[in-house]
Amino acid sequence: MPKPKKILKIIGGVIIFFTLPSLLLYAYMYFKYNEDLPTGTEGKEAHQLATKMLNALDYEAYKATDYIEFTFKKRHHFKWHKTNNTCEVYWKNIKVNLDLQDHDTSEVFLSEERYTGEDAEDYINKAVDLFNNDTFWLVAPYKVLDDGVERRLVTTKNGKEALLVTYTSGGSTPGDSYLWHLDDSGKPVSYQMWVDILPIDGLEASWQDWTTTTTGAQLPTFHKFFFFGLEIDDIKTSQNDQ
Repeated sequence: MPKPKKILKIIGGVIIFFTLPSLLLYAYMYFKYNEDLPTGTEGKEAHQLATKMLNALDYEAYKATDYIEFTFKKRHHFKWHKTNNTCEVYWKNIKVNLDLQDHDTSEVFLSEERYTGEDAEDYINKAVDLFNNDTFWLVAPYKVLDDGVERRLVTTKNGKEALLVTYTSGGSTPGDSYLWHLDDSGKPVSYQMWVDILPIDGLEASWQDWTTTTTGAQLPTFHKFFFFGLEIDDIKTSQNDQ
């Protein structure tokens, strides 16, 4: 039987074996990609760039869209009744009829059976987090004129104009900032993120493979984020919930 000191040595070796590569990878990524939050100028020019982006995506068509349905990463499904401020959120065998105005009136279903157990509130809170995160990856460009949003015009290192957006309230993580990189027409091609949930500042994700929906709103179907692809499938839109 191994001695305690030898057992500890083995355990220590295993921990180092699994953690050292991760630490080295993190250190490499940090020094390669980490960026400070850029400074920019608030005011008329920032608002004009935000408006240019919205026009490139047909903001009026998005505002007139009452219903959006989609699947995020093939794991979470949403039926968002935008005008009614409600959403049906699905994952695994769980469904939450989410009231976005008053979370306390939301309903939880497990395997299609109404659930009112003590942890029903936990399911509702998770549905709120899923909604906030996953719909942001779908419609974030349309939110740049929302209340509580600060907009700044930034000139990037290559001399191009970019739009820095900071959410001072709302969502699951207020205070997050995003730097939108746009093509010549104003359409988003990517954004960099300064968000609490990421350990490295300034990481970039693409906004690509746009589709024009039946209501005219333009929505992305894919994001490339490092080694990962974030797919958005089964997009359906309608007006007046038809």
